[in-house]
Amino acid sequence: MKPGDVVIGMLRGAAETKVRPAVVISSDAYLVERPDVLVGILTTKLPQPATSMDYVLLDWKSAGLRAGSCFRAFVLTIHRQDLAVIGHLSERDWTRVKACVRSSFAI
Repeated sequence: MKPGDVVIGMLRGAAETKVRPAVVISSDAYLVERPDVLVGILTTKLPQPATSMDYVLLDWKSAGLRAGSCFRAFVLTIHRQDLAVIGHLSERDWTRVKACVRSSFAI
């Protein structure tokens, strides 16, 4: 598992817990030192209105997703064994997702 990987698992969302995709947003150091992983969820329900912490993926098919999806800065921590890697974001999508994550945290 590495940063920018698209994973799937039983994940809690804002409204319900279900099998859903997410993006690994943990750093390489985090992934080496910890048994869990930080992810941001992906959703097919586009936010209305969209915020600076939402990003509609351009290359969702090549990332292993079945439908157009939006990254949301809804961050979860989950054990790796509860996730399966299904793809990886393109460089342009990963760059925008990282920008959303940076704008979401006060660091």
